[in-house]
Amino acid sequence: MASIRFDKVGKRYANGFVAIENLDLEIRDREFLVLLGPSGCGKSTTLNMIAGLEEVTSGKLCFGDQLVNDIPPDRRDVAMVFQSYALYPHKTVYENIAFGLRMRRTPQAEVDARVRSAAQKLAITHLLDRRPSQLSGGQRQRVALGRAMVRRPAVFLMDEPLSNLDAALRISMRAEIKQLHEEMQTTFVYVTHDQAEALTLADRIVVMNDGAIEQIGTPHDIYEKPATIFVASFLGAPPINTLDGEIGGASGRPVFRCGDVALALPPAIAAPTGSKATLGLRAEDVTLDPKAQDDVAIDGVVNSILPIGSDQFIGMKVAGREFFFRLAKDQACAIGDRVRLAALTNRLHVFDAASGRSLAGG
Repeated sequence: MASIRFDKVGKRYANGFVAIENLDLEIRDREFLVLLGPSGCGKSTTLNMIAGLEEVTSGKLCFGDQLVNDIPPDRRDVAMVFQSYALYPHKTVYENIAFGLRMRRTPQAEVDARVRSAAQKLAITHLLDRRPSQLSGGQRQRVALGRAMVRRPAVFLMDEPLSNLDAALRISMRAEIKQLHEEMQTTFVYVTHDQAEALTLADRIVVMNDGAIEQIGTPHDIYEKPATIFVASFLGAPPINTLDGEIGGASGRPVFRCGDVALALPPAIAAPTGSKATLGLRAEDVTLDPKAQDDVAIDGVVNSILPIGSDQFIGMKVAGREFFFRLAKDQACAIGDRVRLAALTNRLHVFDAASGRSLAGG
């Protein structure tokens, strides 16, 4: 098993482009760590440095106490699952899974035992004689997982392995990957831009942006206690509603003000009166309440309604900005209605306008 440590690691290309700079990160032994962020943020580069597919140009990358900067990929005891599956089209499922073991001259009896054990865990035993062209996308992904599993690696690396699958299949495959981690008890490092994958799979999430880490934390902390406006905006569907204003005061309690909006803030907000700030309000953190008190109320005219089965999204203008809120499907309203919503003020997020960092104390 292996822990992984990045100590001020950088990645600079020959053309001068800096993909990663001064990356400090410790991945714990046997944890499921997800690297999350938009395209170009450096998450795949980070994964490829672990695999040895990208050279570390500065700093130290260690597996446990061993420096691996100059150790080639085939000596790092890692297995990787790619977005493209990368299966050999002319080989059967059995031979695709067995290929890496055969390259390492593993005895045939052990090859057979490992292949059939992996196939059983992934429910693809009945597919062992087929070729990739005869498989669905989900089946091919299971074959790619099986090929990595039989290696019994110290580190399991996954680079957006589910992005080619349809939405329903992605959900079921997430459950299978999580179960696989529990069974293998191996360090997993998983790259994705999909927040749902990160939130459902990870022990911890590393949110990256422009080659740097914005926040590291559990899925709960990343979603409920975002350290920056970037993190808050990247997680959530629809994205968090934001409004620029300033911090005021009323009866000793901080208040956010912007135009006609004046919302009481949690006492933990640490900012002097008059500070410029950005308010963040998630779509689900309101209720329809015509009797809501002014210090928690958001008023507006409904200009769109988007039913999504169990819930509905309503769109409305708030202080000149388009906001979207999630309401229960039985909370009836129509386009053109003027409604009053009560914000759950203990769930408001407030960020410094200049730095974008959270103003929540502690």
